[in-house]
Amino acid sequence: MINKLDNKTSVATITLNRPERLNALTFEVYTQLRDKFRALDTESGVRAIIITGAGRAFCSGGDVEDIIGALLGRDLKALHEFTRLTCDLILAMRRCRRPIVGALNGTVAGAGAVIAAACDIRIAAESAKIAFLFTKVGLSGADMGAAWLLPRIVGYGHASQMLLTGEFVDAKRAYEIGLYNRVVPQAEVLTVARAVAKTLARGPSTALGVTKQALETEATLDFEAALAYEAEAQAKLMQGSNFTEAHAAFQAKREPKFT
Repeated sequence: MINKLDNKTSVATITLNRPERLNALTFEVYTQLRDKFRALDTESGVRAIIITGAGRAFCSGGDVEDIIGALLGRDLKALHEFTRLTCDLILAMRRCRRPIVGALNGTVAGAGAVIAAACDIRIAAESAKIAFLFTKVGLSGADMGAAWLLPRIVGYGHASQMLLTGEFVDAKRAYEIGLYNRVVPQAEVLTVARAVAKTLARGPSTALGVTKQALETEATLDFEAALAYEAEAQAKLMQGSNFTEAHAAFQAKREPKFT
């Protein structure tokens, strides 16, 4: 895994870097990703995040040799420790208040598909077919939070089909059902993702973080409770410097400079 911060744009880029294995995940990489997203939530100078892969795949899921083979024969306690680790990675992504842009440069499969779903925005290459492969290996399609995340992105029907069958969906279809925000030529994926991330990084970071938190929190609230939640959060933001700056910029007919 490679982690770089562009100090000029305040965009951090995480690159899964096992191209010879289609960026398959190992126990170590799971841990590194979980810890990195936890740290990026408060890391100074970071205002947006990109996650991508090296080579021709985004992420092919758990490594068959380094993870799947190693899990065979473990007792229930040890297996649960592993499944909690994978879930904690997704939780760290969703709790991270920085916007996360997935630059899906190629095949997205298994755990890689859930990581993509946990991003806030997904920019995909035309080659970025995607599958939640878990039932193909005799496991529940509801893994790492997939059964919570996916219906909220594509709807219950599409999510049911993808999680039950484990079949690949091509990039065009993934875009049609709302799983991908944009599909672009292979060579343009990172460029477009960077442009999106740079735009987000110029925005009001506190307000963006509150928006991410609202999307998570309100999923379990009824409408009246959601309105109360939003009213309180918005009132607090109205006391912030970014709200004042937006007004000043409007009056001066210039772009706001959010902090």
